[in-house]
Amino acid sequence: MKRRDFITLLAGASAWPMAARAQQPALPVVGFLSSRSPEDSVDGLEAFRRGLKEGGFTDGENVAIEFRWARGDYSRLSSLAADLVRRQVAVIVAAGGEPSGLAAKAATTIIPIVFGIGGDPVKAGLVHSFSRPGGNVTGVTLLTTLMEPKRLGLLRDLVPGVALIGVLINPDFPPAALQLQQIEEAAREIGLRIVITKASNDDALETAFRSLVQEGAGALLVTAAPYFDTRRDRIIAFAARQRLPAIYQFREYAISGGLLSYGVSIAEGYRQYGIYAAQILKGAKPAELPVHQPTKFELVINLRTARALGLKISDNFLTLADEVIE
Repeated sequence: MKRRDFITLLAGASAWPMAARAQQPALPVVGFLSSRSPEDSVDGLEAFRRGLKEGGFTDGENVAIEFRWARGDYSRLSSLAADLVRRQVAVIVAAGGEPSGLAAKAATTIIPIVFGIGGDPVKAGLVHSFSRPGGNVTGVTLLTTLMEPKRLGLLRDLVPGVALIGVLINPDFPPAALQLQQIEEAAREIGLRIVITKASNDDALETAFRSLVQEGAGALLVTAAPYFDTRRDRIIAFAARQRLPAIYQFREYAISGGLLSYGVSIAEGYRQYGIYAAQILKGAKPAELPVHQPTKFELVINLRTARALGLKISDNFLTLADEVIE
């Protein structure tokens, strides 16, 4: 064989693996849209990947995930959702509450969407019904925004002598009006004085902190809102400085040093997002996947924080807890 023919043959052979790789089909892409941030979603993301794997999909092997994070700024969600649509992802998982789900739905009527919200998806305009969602949208409701009266009652039971309870709410969060209505009705029913403070950005959050101090709030209800999740450490630190007993929506707050949390397991919710995304990748239609609802709510108490606040928690209250952090 002539040297020139050998070099030509060798060059052709070296191109075979590259050509074979080029012919392999691209992995299906799951677009993950969230109003939260990756730093406060670590446990949720692990559970989401676990749900995908239960459905037969592993990130980097037979599926790829494209993440888009609004980091508490809901105004960014529309452009982030539009970017995923341009990317032509196979399914969009819209986590982090109603803002993400609504942005995804507004961006496409074709790409399947799996939402994760805290309220009623029918009232939010995301689906036609729980059992038959219709269209290209289904998902999970964690019901967390509907638990504000329960949280207020638990906080009152924990510190019955407190004269005024502060409430922190995000006015830009779509369920905020319903949250506020439920809290005010619950406060009237039990004869409790409350002061409402509002924040949807960092400057407003600092103003709300000052207002709570000036009004003399003796305890704090932090309402469910993705923005507050992204500012979890700042809110917990404020409550610690002011020695305020506070209650939050997710266990992650109590783990991070918050006194109380009451709500569902967010990890279980994210796992369900993964399960539904996997089913859709296999051909299931969102319209035929019923909206998933949790059946278990958990009360978590951080006794270390209680001791730091000089707060004695009664044995009766402790018996209510699903988890106690010593």
